[in-house]
Amino acid sequence: MRILHLSDTHGVHQRLINLPEADIIVHSGDFTMTGTESEAIAFMIWLSHLPYAHKIFICGNHDEYLWNANIKGLDANVHYLNNTGIEIEGIKFYGVPMFLNDCITGRQFQNYANIPADTNVVITHEPPYGILDESDKTNFGSEELLQRIKNIQPSAHLFGHIHRHHGMQKIGSTIFSNGAIMKDNYTDLQSPNIIDIHI
Repeated sequence: MRILHLSDTHGVHQRLINLPEADIIVHSGDFTMTGTESEAIAFMIWLSHLPYAHKIFICGNHDEYLWNANIKGLDANVHYLNNTGIEIEGIKFYGVPMFLNDCITGRQFQNYANIPADTNVVITHEPPYGILDESDKTNFGSEELLQRIKNIQPSAHLFGHIHRHHGMQKIGSTIFSNGAIMKDNYTDLQSPNIIDIHI
């Protein structure tokens, strides 16, 4: 299965043209800039019209409008994961958003702990500590998330959040992908990552 991974498009998804072919497209959050309803709806309409068999997305810290939202009317092949999972062609995906409210209250630690042990592809907005998470010589990832990923050892962990560390890295049996599209200057764009999963 080929996954096209992107993150942190911050409202400029319409600038992404001629996207590569893949079986599934995954967006790991921050599809809005200011977190408004109109931005969120515009993104979901854009995603729904993309020619991929399945489309998965989660929310990032900019997408606060969707905290506790009950999203209805998505096409059957568009999957919004909010501390939930879905199995597609035998591959188990699980998505954990990054809402400010969860981070402030400490619920985010429990959200990470609740990622099922049999997950093949983990999708978060926040990176794991020490992996594609550095900016200005500081690591911004989560140590709790890193430990959970070490325990699960999924085939892939897809995230974003840190624009400066776009890229991929394989550690052990896990492919780590920071799919941040927007560069630090919030003007220039980077290319999506492509991950091939074999279960």
